[in-house]
Amino acid sequence: MAHITENYDVVVIGAGHAGCEAALAAARLGMETIMFTVSISNIALMPCNPNIGGSSKGHLVKEIDALGGEMGKNIDKTFIQSKMLNKSKGPAVHSLRAQADKEAYQREMTKVVFNTEHLTVRQAEVTELIVEDKVIKGVKTYSGATYYAKAVIMTTGTYLKARCIYGDVSHATGPNGLPAAVGLSQSLLDNGIELYRFKTGTPARIDKNSIDFSKMEEQKGDEEIVPFSFTNTEEDIKRDQISCWLTYTNEETHDIIRANLHRSPLFSGAIEGTGPRYCPSIEDKVVKFSDKNKHQVFIEPEGENTNEMYIGGMSSSLPEDVQYAMYRSVKGLENAKIVRNAYAIEYDCINPMQLRSTLEFKTISGLYSAGQINGSSGYEEAGGQGILAGINAAMKIQGREEIVLDRSQAYIGVLIDDLVTKETHEPYRMMTSRAEYRLILRQDNADLRLTKIGHDVGLISDERYEHLLWKEKMIEQETERVSTKMIGANKKVQAFLEAHESTPLKTALSLADLIRRPELSYDVLEEIDDERPGLPKEVTDQVEINLKYDGYIKRQMKQVEQFKKMEEKLIPEDIVYEEVGSLRIEAVQKLNKFRPRSIGQASRISGVSPADVSVLLVYLTSQRGK
Repeated sequence: MAHITENYDVVVIGAGHAGCEAALAAARLGMETIMFTVSISNIALMPCNPNIGGSSKGHLVKEIDALGGEMGKNIDKTFIQSKMLNKSKGPAVHSLRAQADKEAYQREMTKVVFNTEHLTVRQAEVTELIVEDKVIKGVKTYSGATYYAKAVIMTTGTYLKARCIYGDVSHATGPNGLPAAVGLSQSLLDNGIELYRFKTGTPARIDKNSIDFSKMEEQKGDEEIVPFSFTNTEEDIKRDQISCWLTYTNEETHDIIRANLHRSPLFSGAIEGTGPRYCPSIEDKVVKFSDKNKHQVFIEPEGENTNEMYIGGMSSSLPEDVQYAMYRSVKGLENAKIVRNAYAIEYDCINPMQLRSTLEFKTISGLYSAGQINGSSGYEEAGGQGILAGINAAMKIQGREEIVLDRSQAYIGVLIDDLVTKETHEPYRMMTSRAEYRLILRQDNADLRLTKIGHDVGLISDERYEHLLWKEKMIEQETERVSTKMIGANKKVQAFLEAHESTPLKTALSLADLIRRPELSYDVLEEIDDERPGLPKEVTDQVEINLKYDGYIKRQMKQVEQFKKMEEKLIPEDIVYEEVGSLRIEAVQKLNKFRPRSIGQASRISGVSPADVSVLLVYLTSQRGK
């Protein structure tokens, strides 16, 4: 029987948020790319929350955009509400979050994918990797077709041997009742790849017409809209916004849950997978935080043309009857009609410690992995890994140097470094607290950090890069101007300072010194700054942040210098740790298991002590001498 055989540069398995970014990056870099999905109608599906961004995740989306990815542009086209989180805190933790119209988000991303040169989309289930002499050669599908390739990127999300569960109901499906991918797991095991079993969950969707919003607190979007993509301005994307709503669970809700814990597959042992600690189910919350008599519940629209409302904060795998009782005990949901049940999903993922920092497998050349299959969670984490895997697959094929973002360059760098060096026993979630250098890894400067890399790779146009260079120059010039322009202690200035409850001047001060005062800002000082050039907000915001946080930023830059020294001390791939004298046995075992790329990475491995790092440094210096 004849089977189809085709040849490509890159095969991408899966068309979720990681798959789309990986396939678009590879195709835009000239690679003939084919992306497989179990269902064409679910490209860029949002099976869980209907939003993009949020605390620390907003940083990831901005970074994807700065590198030349699509997620930021796509949410700018399809958001129904936009909000900047953590505004009362410093700029390092400001995080943009937008509610998406799920259907529109998918539709727009599908349109981009289908209209990208060098990119083919195919509905088929990949069941087998073709590996020869530890080199990937392609994949086989369920129908027996063979697709040869120079690189393969796995972005299977939560589909591998997936099982959706609530109460004693268990369906062997992927999210939203889509077919699970059942064949590929065995092929991974046959090729020596270690798998974990993880789980995540989603809340019910409730019919809007059955909700009493008068009993809830309205949550409106921001007046000022900040785009996710650096290619957009507020004017480009401003539109009418749709409200979200806030309500709370109560003691009755908690009693219903406690009385039915024995029927929850989470607690009965029916679910074997490990769930995400930072996105727990409502059952988990009630058990772990038994002292709390209420939990926040966010009611979020899934789109403009649907009545489905997402019940944020109440994901569950309790039986159907308990779900009804539990949701209807919440204020405003007394008459709730469930459109889709809440469920938990259990799936196979890989142990990400098998990957290099480039997201290529250490043991199989040309095989990459990105997204939830790597033990992470979230659309944004997936997209960040996807664009890196797509870039690196193309770089490898072209014989160019692959991109490794380190912890001082990007949240994406922190995310990947955590996955490949720290043992992941639960779905990984990005948080601002994971980034040591978060003061310089702000979402507002992602373009200044990463767009040059995107341009060097070939994903950022010359025109966009020229704009970046202009912006850098303007920031520098305006910082210099406000640092040297002196403001005298005249009547007008003293009256201005008094009006803004700011200490009067004894002698002349520079504009920069005034900007540094907490109660003043660059914008407010326009009144006494008569030589001000008309600069866009993207420039003036940077000037203000750099001046206000100058001391802290300088201190962090010094820390980064020390960090970089350790990251640049590369460890030879063929090092034999047993030959390094004085290394402790545990350190040898851990170093052999991880095979770190640098001294910096070695120092972050649990079980490798500072003394072991010193021994390694001495050994490497002596070897270089030879």
